[in-house]
Amino acid sequence: MAKATQIRSIETLACDAGWRNYHFVKITTEDGIVGWSEYDEGFGAPGVTTAIERLGTRVVGNNAFQHERIYAELFAATRPAAGGVVALALGAIENALLDVKAKALGVPCYELLGGKIRDRIRVYWSHCATWRINHPDWFKPAITDLDGVKGIGREVREKGFTAMKTNIFVYADGKPQGWRPGFGSPFQPELNVDRTVLRNLCMHLEAIRDGAGPDVDLLLDLNFNARTEGYLKILRTIEDMDMFWVELDTFNPQALGYIRRQSPHPISSCETLLGLREFLPYFNEQAMDVAIVDTPWNGVWQSMKIAAAAEHYEVNVAPHNFYGHLCTMMNAHFSAAVPNLRIMETDIDRLAWDHELFAHVPDIVDGHLVIPDRPGWGTEPNEEGLRAHPPKSKGGLLNYGQKK
Repeated sequence: MAKATQIRSIETLACDAGWRNYHFVKITTEDGIVGWSEYDEGFGAPGVTTAIERLGTRVVGNNAFQHERIYAELFAATRPAAGGVVALALGAIENALLDVKAKALGVPCYELLGGKIRDRIRVYWSHCATWRINHPDWFKPAITDLDGVKGIGREVREKGFTAMKTNIFVYADGKPQGWRPGFGSPFQPELNVDRTVLRNLCMHLEAIRDGAGPDVDLLLDLNFNARTEGYLKILRTIEDMDMFWVELDTFNPQALGYIRRQSPHPISSCETLLGLREFLPYFNEQAMDVAIVDTPWNGVWQSMKIAAAAEHYEVNVAPHNFYGHLCTMMNAHFSAAVPNLRIMETDIDRLAWDHELFAHVPDIVDGHLVIPDRPGWGTEPNEEGLRAHPPKSKGGLLNYGQKK
């Protein structure tokens, strides 16, 4: 604790990540300790980098150990515009400060969170079939028909994973295409769910279940792609399917509670909420079976507070994690320490150069992520690797639905 921990600089870095960019915060202290975090601009949040750089001028010169004070001061300074991009910037700074503090103490970050409860985290294969359908240039082999969907289901089982999550697709002339009107692709702002969508969703789920067999848990992510009526149509249509959960998002906690009370399947939600204040109306409504928390967005320290509140409402949590390997490790430390964990999301299909960007990649054995005991988050960006893959000028959801 006697170490000098004054913050000397805060920087942002980025690199090419296929259909988006990866983004990082680098905090350096006067005694040379470097703390890292990963954040995201591609999931509907352009401008986070600018916010971090502006807020960073207030961070320099502070004691990195005092992350709660720094967070509180930054929140106070931005209170009139709390939430949104500003909240994401605060979360990114907090996560880099946790890495600094843990490295200064020579301990893994989970020790700052109360110590680990579990050594291995059960993970589910997220965006299963989705990445190979939507982004075949980066995630191979491409999936072009139902046989390919069945094949990746079989691959999940053969690689030892016990759970997988997929999305909604429609099949035109047998070829799958992502159906995500909530993100403007196709542009259908009314978000109606018709018979074609329902029929194609059933085809897709049956194919992936056929490949995976009966013992792999199946999760479905509906995102923001319907309204209350449409979500209920989907849930009734797949009532007889064995689902681990159905994940969906709505900005109205009463609507989500109404859906949950009629759903034949467990409901997970809330991955885009920011801060405990936004979660509380959903908890009070008993709106979800599992609360999904985006720890890169919220900050891991703040996320522990959200998880503690969830436990009061007898709700388990699951981290939102579809970013780079540093985000995976940040989420892993949260998952190791939080008592009321359900399962952890992770993407198994990776970019060909992902391993070049990080000092260590997650160690996944038999469908479980093994928690390392290295100081800090247990990995960090490889700056040489980042420079070898410079960021693109566009990408992420802002380019969804646009013609190339």
